[in-house]
Amino acid sequence: MIIENVMDRWKAAVDAHDPEGVAANFTEDAIFQGLRPYGVGRAAVAEYYDSQPVGLRAEYKVLETRRLAEDLVLGYLNVDFSFIDRPTLNVHLSVLVKGDLIAHYQVSRLT
Repeated sequence: MIIENVMDRWKAAVDAHDPEGVAANFTEDAIFQGLRPYGVGRAAVAEYYDSQPVGLRAEYKVLETRRLAEDLVLGYLNVDFSFIDRPTLNVHLSVLVKGDLIAHYQVSRLT
């Protein structure tokens, strides 16, 4: 499935602390909203993940998908970000995948 293919590449780059590798999974004009102010484009994605601590790991589960057009898939996921020195952070993540790249990424923190 396209969402898993994209998210597996994303996860591998996150787990490897490879900010440029993470960013390569996004479109050039992707809208990216992590847990701080949003950014646009691969440079913003790389900057965000470069600021994350070494040892960060991501485990995800796809909860829902919808094919919106031939090359556009919406995904809704649960993600656990684990750290070496603090508790795991559980979030929900919405992604819009165009072709095989993420065009929109929106994290919602669970309480």
